[in-house]
Amino acid sequence: MLAPLGVELIPQGTLGVRVADEPFDTFVENALAKARHASKETGLAALADDSGVCCAALGGAPGVRSARFAGAGASDLQNNAELLRQLRGASDRSAHYTCVLVAIGAESDPDPVIAAARWYGSIIDQPRGLNGFGYDPHFWLDEQNCTAAELAPADKNRLGHRGRALANLIEQLRVAWQW
Repeated sequence: MLAPLGVELIPQGTLGVRVADEPFDTFVENALAKARHASKETGLAALADDSGVCCAALGGAPGVRSARFAGAGASDLQNNAELLRQLRGASDRSAHYTCVLVAIGAESDPDPVIAAARWYGSIIDQPRGLNGFGYDPHFWLDEQNCTAAELAPADKNRLGHRGRALANLIEQLRVAWQW
């Protein structure tokens, strides 16, 4: 999606950048910390993401701890099992994915470009679909009558939180960075 802007994304691992800590309680703070870390390590502009699923019945959990909901190093299966365990008996299964993207021109950039999107659905007990990752097999979409894991990748990119946040970011970068 960034190709029309003439931007080449280089994964931080390719540049030897170690994974940043995510100590904060919000997606925005974690994404900003990750962008600043990558820019500090490379001296380049950076783009970072923080995403997760938020469940109403759990007060927004797993939220920023989605990838480690069942503990550090937990697998998708373990995280999903923990989510279902905590939702057992809950009548409200509504949930949403959140994605926050932060772009900075330099480590100390005082004016980061921030884009966010949410994707609303609900959590189902029985997994469905083979596409996607994380909580996708349990993330039910009423409007599509399927889970996120049952969508074709192109449809997930168009409808989902990350694709919509990236589209928003691109529009902001066209103005803020005159791309």
